[in-house]
Amino acid sequence: MFVLPPPPPRYPNGMSPWGTGIPGGPIPIIETNNTIGHPKGPEYQFSVGEGTYVLREDIHLATPPPHPSEAPITNINPLSTAPHPISAGTKLSLVQIKYRDTPTHLYRSPTLSSSKVINGIDDSRVSLMGGETDDGSSLGIAASSSQASKSGDIPQKFGGGNASLAPLPTAGKPMKKPKNNIAKSNSSFVSRIITHEHLTKRLTERNSEDLLVFANVNRAFNWLDMGASNKQEPLSKILFTKAHPICHDVNMVTRSANHIDVIIGFSTGDIIWFDPISNKYARINKNGAINSHAVTEIKWLPGSENLFLAGHNDGSLVVYDKEKEDAPFMPEETSNGPAYSNGAAPASFMGFFNIKKTVKSSNQKFNPLSYWTVAKGPITAFQFSPDLEHIAVVSEDQSLRVINFMKEKLLDVYSSYYGGFTCVCWSPDGRYIVTGGQDDLVSIWSFAERRIVARCEGHHSWVSSVAFDPWRCDDRTYRFGSVGNDCRLLLWDFSVGMLHKPKAAAVQHRGSMSSAAAAYPAVTPGRSRGESQSMRLRSNSNVASVQTEDSTQSAVHPVEERARTAVLPPIMSKEIDPDPLTQLIFREDSIITTCVNGRPPSL
Repeated sequence: MFVLPPPPPRYPNGMSPWGTGIPGGPIPIIETNNTIGHPKGPEYQFSVGEGTYVLREDIHLATPPPHPSEAPITNINPLSTAPHPISAGTKLSLVQIKYRDTPTHLYRSPTLSSSKVINGIDDSRVSLMGGETDDGSSLGIAASSSQASKSGDIPQKFGGGNASLAPLPTAGKPMKKPKNNIAKSNSSFVSRIITHEHLTKRLTERNSEDLLVFANVNRAFNWLDMGASNKQEPLSKILFTKAHPICHDVNMVTRSANHIDVIIGFSTGDIIWFDPISNKYARINKNGAINSHAVTEIKWLPGSENLFLAGHNDGSLVVYDKEKEDAPFMPEETSNGPAYSNGAAPASFMGFFNIKKTVKSSNQKFNPLSYWTVAKGPITAFQFSPDLEHIAVVSEDQSLRVINFMKEKLLDVYSSYYGGFTCVCWSPDGRYIVTGGQDDLVSIWSFAERRIVARCEGHHSWVSSVAFDPWRCDDRTYRFGSVGNDCRLLLWDFSVGMLHKPKAAAVQHRGSMSSAAAAYPAVTPGRSRGESQSMRLRSNSNVASVQTEDSTQSAVHPVEERARTAVLPPIMSKEIDPDPLTQLIFREDSIITTCVNGRPPSL
C-alpha cells in the first residue's frame, strides 16, 4: 500500500487562515506587500536568434489569505476525483492611453542582432523578458489594440442590423460610467479596496505612454503603473470576499486619460464592470441571474464600447451589454436558421453548438443579447480572428471549434490527441490557429485548409498559454511561444515549407480517404483540403481571406494519427520559474510570463 506524504503547510507556524488555533481567539488578517527583485546570473537568461534575453525584474504580487467567511479548504488529495475550486493563477492585461500599434505588416526587425542583449522582467510571478530600442524608448503593447483600431464597424455587423441593438444617440453626451463607488460600497461581494496614498498625484503626473497593468491573482485585483519607480506598489488593490476573479479584459476603444473600462469575470459567475480611475463599478449577472457557472474567459467585442463575450464553466458563450439590466434567462425558440452552416445538424454535431438566444432576437431590452451552448465541458479560452469575423473556442471536452461569429455559424470542430484543450491563439495574418492542451502538445491548425499542420513536442506537462510574436514574423516564418505547468518557456519558429511529412504519411492506400469519410459522415468539403503549392504559400495580404464556394460548410474532423502528422521541435526551451506558468505575452521589446501564485522571488 502506497501512502502519499502530506503537502507542506500553506501558512507559517502551522497557523490556519481562519484562526489562531485557540478557541475564541481573534481571526488574524495577514497582509503582505508586493515585492520586486533583480536576480542575476546565467540561469536568468537565454539566447535565441535575435539576441539574449536577460531577466531584469522579478515582481511578486502578494497572494491574499482566504477571507474569514470562506469555508476551510483541507489538503487536496491529488488522487481525488472531486471537483476542485475554480482558479486561474495570475492573469494580466496591458494598456497604454497613447500607444504604438502592433505591426500592420508582418516583418522581422532588422535592428536586433545576435549580439544584442535584451533586458526583461519576470512577474508574479509576472515575468517580463524584454529590451529597449536604439533610442532608449520602451515600445510595444498588448496585441489586442491592433484589432481595436480597425474594427469600428464590428458592433454594427454583429446582429445583422437588428434595430433592437441600435445604440441611443450619444452626440454631446458624456460617456456612461458605472454608478456604484467601490470604496464606499456595503456589498458583501467586495471585501475592501486599498488605494495608493498618493493616487491622485500619481495619476496627474503619469505619462500617457506609460504602461498600465491589471492583474488578478487569487481573490485580489491589482492595478499597477509600470512607468513608476516603485512599480511593485499598486495604484489600487481590490480584495473580494468569496468570489475569486478568474479573468478580465480592458476596452481599448473607450480608454482615455480619465476613463478605463475593465470587465472582470468571477468564480461565482458574477461579472463586474469597473472604472479604476473613478473607483466606480456595476455588477452584471448578479448572483448568476443569467448563468451561475464560473466565468473562465471574458473579452470585449472588438470595436465595441458596450458589448463583451463571456465563456462560462458549463460550456456556454454569452454576449452581455455593460449598460443593460439583467433578467432571468429563458431559452428562446430561434427561427433564424440553423446553427450549422451546412443547413442541418447531423448526429455527430449534437451538443457541439446550440443557440438558446440569437443576437437577431427582437427581445434585447435586457441581458443577455446572445446565448450559445458551445461545448460539453468548461470553456478554457477563446480568441477573435484578425479578420474579426471568426472566433476559435477551446474547451475541456477535447474540442477546438471555429465559429463564424457574425453569422452565429459553426464551421469546424477539431479534436485533441488526448485530453482537453487549455489555450488558443490566431496567427497575425489569420492563416493558422495554435492550441495547447492537456496532452503536453502544441498543435498548429490551418484555417484555410481545415486540417492539422503540425504537432509541437517539447513540454513535459499541460500547456497553459500560447501566443504569436508579431514582431518576429515575416512572409515566410512565424514565431510563437508557449508556457506550461512544467514551468518552462518554449519558443517555436514555424514555416509550412520546412515541415516534412512523416514516413507513415507517405504510405497511403487507395480508398483510404473514402474509408475516412465513411467513418465520419459529418465531414464535408471545406475551405480547401488541397495540398497544392499555391495553398501552402501565404498570400501577400495582411489578413487571410481564403474563401471558396463551400468555404462555409461545417465539418467535424477526425483525429489525425501522430505517425501521419509533422512534428516541430522548439528553437528554445528553458525553465524560467519555480512555479507553473499561466500566461505568455509578447511585446516588441520583451516577453511577459505569469505564474500560478505569488511566491517570494528566488534571488
